[in-house]
Amino acid sequence: MDLDDVAARLGVPVDQVERLAGDGPSAPLPARSDAPELLDRLAVRPEDAREILDDWPSERWTPELRWLLDRSIALVRADLGGYDWLVPGPELPRYFVYAYLALLDDVRGYHREHGIPDAVSWTTLADLGRNLAVDRRMKGEGWPVMQSWLTLHARGGLYELGRLQFQRGHKSLSLHIPESGPLTPAAVDASLAEARAFFPRHFPDEPYAAFSCGSWLLDPQLRDYLPDDSNIISFQKRFDLSPYEEQAGLDCDVEVMRFGFRTLSTPLGQLPRDTALRRALIDHLQAGGHWQWRQGSFPIGG
Repeated sequence: MDLDDVAARLGVPVDQVERLAGDGPSAPLPARSDAPELLDRLAVRPEDAREILDDWPSERWTPELRWLLDRSIALVRADLGGYDWLVPGPELPRYFVYAYLALLDDVRGYHREHGIPDAVSWTTLADLGRNLAVDRRMKGEGWPVMQSWLTLHARGGLYELGRLQFQRGHKSLSLHIPESGPLTPAAVDASLAEARAFFPRHFPDEPYAAFSCGSWLLDPQLRDYLPDDSNIISFQKRFDLSPYEEQAGLDCDVEVMRFGFRTLSTPLGQLPRDTALRRALIDHLQAGGHWQWRQGSFPIGG
């Protein structure tokens, strides 16, 4: 394939396809007849499942798009077991869903090799359905970030244990907060306790001394708006914050819109004010303030 031609036909910058030009082995898609059951296990909602099945890769796909899917699968598959952020290809709507499905056998095999219980495996992988539902609410605005996020699941780099998700790392386990209910202290305590047992059992060669988190939810400015005993402030209090540093390429106000409201384009005056957190986020921005992405950690031992 001529990469300049591929990029032109896909309407993406050529550097986004050049990084896919390796010759590593890909993996086949599951049979389309098996897809409905798989999508159900992955918590994909009916409207999203219909779209996936209707657009199932076939001869109707252009040669360039079929090449892109094959090479994206190979790129992610080559890093099975990895846990760093990975961009799997160009920012095209939802095509990575098919790569995710093709990678299921590999990542499930990786889970079995590490003794990961089936319940944890499928709960973790079912974040696909949650993210597709969010993308639908966001009218496609969130997908470029989501497709990179989902490579963590497809490589065995992240596990959902109770209320929180835990990303393997170099020195610490990074906490992520899925959209799955209240962030109560009891739910967080239970999730942390599960992680303390899970990782030494299944990844004994990866000793972790700390839990870490990077999020706008750790911004101390929230304490000016939320009660001291609120779930979010209680979560913040667990962490020792690192000194504030601006994150290159990350606009925290945009991330607040993405995760706090699931939109990137709605004017502030039209955003819902249905929770104390959302009112705080809006009021701070309308007053000319900006939110900060903060990093924090605390020892795994408590």
